[in-house]
Amino acid sequence: MAQIRHIAIQTQDEEATANFYIENFGLQKVKKLDSPRASGYYLTDGHLNIAILRFKSDVVAGTERGTGWSGIHHIGFQVDDLDATAQKLAASGSAKPRDDINVALGLGAGGAQAGHGNVEVRYAGPDNVTFDVSQTGWMGTPTDRAKAAA
Repeated sequence: MAQIRHIAIQTQDEEATANFYIENFGLQKVKKLDSPRASGYYLTDGHLNIAILRFKSDVVAGTERGTGWSGIHHIGFQVDDLDATAQKLAASGSAKPRDDINVALGLGAGGAQAGHGNVEVRYAGPDNVTFDVSQTGWMGTPTDRAKAAA
């Protein structure tokens, strides 16, 4: 069974947003991010990874929102078998890989493979809500398989 292990919040001020969740809910900072694609933080409550992200390009953010948008950006599911999940999603006819975002992030076919940690591929569901699928899990969660393998 898939488990929700990740929620990403897109923001214009990653410091203030991260500090809000740390100060008010006791979340712990797992990692500071600063890449050409996004800056922000990974936070955790020990079960769920919350990414606070300021995207640096409209392609990475998803062109339907762009870099200026703020709010819940996507959720992430950890699955036991990435390939079986991809087949199930394809068969549903209601989910499609977000190839634009996957290419920009270096994910999916020819990109990050299972075992690297965090997301392996991003999709859009029937209502265009984007979601990550990971076989390895997210930093700060009890089933972070990438950390366990290191």
